[in-house]
Amino acid sequence: MHTKEFLTTLGLLPICGSFSFLKKATDNLTTISETQIRFLFFFCILLLIAIWEFASPRRKPAVSKATRWFNNMGIIFIDTLLVKFLFPVTAIGIAAAAHKNGWGLFNYFQLPLGLSVALSVLVLDLIIYLQHLMFHAVPVFWRLHMVHHADLDFDVSTGLRFHPIEIILSMLIKMAAVAFLGPPVHAILIFEIALNGTSMFNHGNINLPKSIDRYLRLLLVTPDMHRVHHSVIIRETNSNFGFNFPWWDRLFGTYRAQPVAGHIGMTIGLSQFRKEKQVTLARLLLLPFTGETGRYSIKYVGKEPK
Repeated sequence: MHTKEFLTTLGLLPICGSFSFLKKATDNLTTISETQIRFLFFFCILLLIAIWEFASPRRKPAVSKATRWFNNMGIIFIDTLLVKFLFPVTAIGIAAAAHKNGWGLFNYFQLPLGLSVALSVLVLDLIIYLQHLMFHAVPVFWRLHMVHHADLDFDVSTGLRFHPIEIILSMLIKMAAVAFLGPPVHAILIFEIALNGTSMFNHGNINLPKSIDRYLRLLLVTPDMHRVHHSVIIRETNSNFGFNFPWWDRLFGTYRAQPVAGHIGMTIGLSQFRKEKQVTLARLLLLPFTGETGRYSIKYVGKEPK
């Protein structure tokens, strides 16, 4: 499937036609066009969730949003520069090389394209779930992942806030998975867009009606579902590890429906980092090396109490 057909399927080709740089991207899927397509989705989703948070917030801010966003966007900026510098080849580039050389499981078994795309996205999402679990289970990885959890509030910027070393490790894990699986190129593009978009969505401080959340969380991780994972309570922190699909948490026994204190009354963050001066940009970068890990052991899984 060419990029033009892919965008037509998604109903995006008319939109892309109004942007000269995206129109060129429909002819050949190059590194530049991949970046442009992903940036378009990233910017639109970020803007949409930010507006939604302003218009209908789920919770009132506990600390200054301006200060938090300065810290969070600073980390995001550093992460972006590091990825650009350290990874000249993207996951899509590896998928293209795997297809050309016949590497990976999906190139070996030659499944129908639609089935290969669906299975690729599903398996990659499972890998992300297991990776997330690993970053809670292994002490040295938890030190890195604390930066994400030490945010004193929970909004769209939290979904993009990860320590640079964690980002590098995540990139290496993802690239190794792509090389092993050999998924279709467009499956990687779909997965990258979905992972980025759902991360912003399920970290959004948005007031989603309960009637919608009840059914939507059967298909996607919703903000109310993932907010439980950012609770200061250890059993709640070690629950709801999914990013895209909620099924892994239900399957592996890490699903928790609601926080004990309720979404308005719950405390966001980690118990050892409760002051704003502890989570400035500079201190966040040093946090894995200087911060206390707390008692967030993975043995306290997130099952509902009996």
